[in-house]
Amino acid sequence: MAELAFDRSGSGAPLLLIHGIGARRGTWAPVVAALGGERDAIAPDLPGFGDSPALPEETAPSVEELTNAVAAFVDGLGLERAPDVVGNSLGGGIALELARRGVVAAAVALSPIGFASPAEARYGVAMLRVSRHSARRLQPFAARLVRLAAGRAAIGALYFGHPARVAPRELLADVTALAQAPGFDATLRAVRSYRFEDGVAMRVPVTIGWGTRDRLLPPRQAGRARLALPQARHVALDGCGHVPMPDDPDAIAALLRVATATAATPGAPAGSGA
Repeated sequence: MAELAFDRSGSGAPLLLIHGIGARRGTWAPVVAALGGERDAIAPDLPGFGDSPALPEETAPSVEELTNAVAAFVDGLGLERAPDVVGNSLGGGIALELARRGVVAAAVALSPIGFASPAEARYGVAMLRVSRHSARRLQPFAARLVRLAAGRAAIGALYFGHPARVAPRELLADVTALAQAPGFDATLRAVRSYRFEDGVAMRVPVTIGWGTRDRLLPPRQAGRARLALPQARHVALDGCGHVPMPDDPDAIAALLRVATATAATPGAPAGSGA
């Protein structure tokens, strides 16, 4: 199994942070900053993204195989206790699968994959392909575009509820990561048919958060998540887009504090919330 590049900071109970397709571990930086060092925050690059090598050529980067890679990564850290996990988009699907396996103490999934209708899935795949193509075309001009609020709004509209708020340097890094990710095409092919199933089999507390301004996985998918995971806590992330971390890092940090606190009582149900 390929080694995963990762950032680690803070102290306290371990918290694993998993990004989405085409993204990078740095997308979690605003949330890590908002947590103020109170957690042992561990943010890896998924295989084939950021600085992590892709899975072996003969291994399709499906949700199952990516979950295997993350589980092996966590095992290699030698943590004294099971970490909590938070994932976004593809990372949200991985977080739910880790929760199903019971290898994490609690799971938070932000706009996770796995709840789209067939038409929504086709739309999402098409938009991701367009976004990848655009990122490649924009690379020579991106450094200039991200300096302008209008440029950030145009580049980040699919992903962020408030793209003009994203720091220019961070958005430039996002565009570069999306354009250059060697694992993008194979991963998109392997995960596009993923559907979340058997939510009643969850062995740890689960929280689902969905941005009210998610333009990639529309918020109506949150209703399907409620049906699939009736025992979970479900939260609307007001004003946030598909990648909510830069939109409202303080709200995400607050959500994590509440959602992972339930893990202190083994077997405690996650409950439900509005």
